[in-house]
Amino acid sequence: MKHEKRALLMIGILFLMIGFAVVAFFGSSATVQFNTRAAVDDPDAYEVQFDSDGGMVEVAEKTMEGGVLTLKLHGLEKGRCFVDIYGPDEYIATEWLYVHGFHIITTNSYFGHSTGGWIIPVLAALYLAILLGYMILQYRRGMRESLYQYKNIRHLGWIIFFSAMLLGMLPGIASNSSMDETVRSIMAVASYLSVFAFPVAFVVSILVSISNIRLIRKEGRSWRNLLGLFLSLLILLGTILPVALEEYLQRSTIVDVHNQNGAALYIEMLVTNVMLVTVAYLESILLSTIILTRKAARRVPEFDKDAILILGCQIKKDGTVTPLLKGRADRALEFAKMQKEAAGFAPVFVPSGGQGADEVISEAESIRNYLAETGVSEDQILPEDQSENTFENLRNSAKLIRSRFGEEAKIAFSTTNYHVFRAGILAQQQGIHAEGIGSRTRSYFWINAFVREFIATVYAERKKHILVIALMILLTIGMVGLVCLSNNL
Repeated sequence: MKHEKRALLMIGILFLMIGFAVVAFFGSSATVQFNTRAAVDDPDAYEVQFDSDGGMVEVAEKTMEGGVLTLKLHGLEKGRCFVDIYGPDEYIATEWLYVHGFHIITTNSYFGHSTGGWIIPVLAALYLAILLGYMILQYRRGMRESLYQYKNIRHLGWIIFFSAMLLGMLPGIASNSSMDETVRSIMAVASYLSVFAFPVAFVVSILVSISNIRLIRKEGRSWRNLLGLFLSLLILLGTILPVALEEYLQRSTIVDVHNQNGAALYIEMLVTNVMLVTVAYLESILLSTIILTRKAARRVPEFDKDAILILGCQIKKDGTVTPLLKGRADRALEFAKMQKEAAGFAPVFVPSGGQGADEVISEAESIRNYLAETGVSEDQILPEDQSENTFENLRNSAKLIRSRFGEEAKIAFSTTNYHVFRAGILAQQQGIHAEGIGSRTRSYFWINAFVREFIATVYAERKKHILVIALMILLTIGMVGLVCLSNNL
């Protein structure tokens, strides 16, 4: 892993060297064109004057075609230089350019167009493609190790993010030949993402709001039942606010964001781009969480299991299973039947869950009673009634299963669909190799429960996510700073 990251760094440095070499080789000459709007087609009829601010260039070639005067210039000394063109009767136009080290010439701005500048967006897109390929490789490795890993969410999120960035950059490569345009195109991708994400965010917010209203009506008002609504509003606000702020400031007479020499333009650019890139990243992680959670819920384990663990949850006041818990037990029964038909033997059922302060019996006993009612024999049920949470469910049940089937016992677990992925991670963290199956739940409950799972997965790796966002903010600051320097030097 360290070697690969070092290789990525070395490739980045190599690309910088290649880019500099190409620009240095071709960039000592520049071609500028002027539309003369005149009928005179003799290039010698047009006078070229230089107003130098330290920089010096010379005209190597002057041609005229179709009313367009073309000058081929060579850099001589570092500094800024203005090229003024005068026709037979009047002043025509001014072009300003910079002469850098190695006599590299850029036009329009300090990091503007140069003759070899086409290499910059090409190398930027190529490096982004290499990063994308690296993340795909990491994701495939992680999935081969185990589906149940938080890093799979991160890697898939980066794949989505880099793919969107690359697709956003590709259309402008052919027409881009400068560093500042490349930087602007990279920053613009986040804005494009927000435009495309807005309809999705809007529809999702409506669906989540409806599901939350139904959930509150059926299960009562609590902050947990409002999480989906809060998240959808946050995404919607994060998608709309930067665009709305930019649009407002463009029309505002209070703050001047049109002056390239003023600070307001670059502050506005920094604020909107930081918000956009942060929202784009979180949306990528959200989408990857949805994909992997659904993948985990739909996955069917191999039919070779010694035991299937049924994760407990709240039971009814009379000690019977709730619809949510019944769904988990039914899914375990369904899997056991499928394995019996496919492999010739059924797994032992391990109902797991202790007795809460407001429960008349343990959750494990409630599940055991339900399994017995469906015809499962007592010798096929191995209850675990000491657990207080999912972590303990998995740990205590694994001990029971291994005591009966040995350390190499093959285990499956049944829980509600939205909970499979995180339960699998909790098992993985304890060295328990177990595959999960998911039972269905009502849509209004699933959406809000999924939001809780998303928040839990992000919180579990909060330091890494904060580090990534902080790095992207620093990169954004650097890119905005480069644009500011390019326009003001």
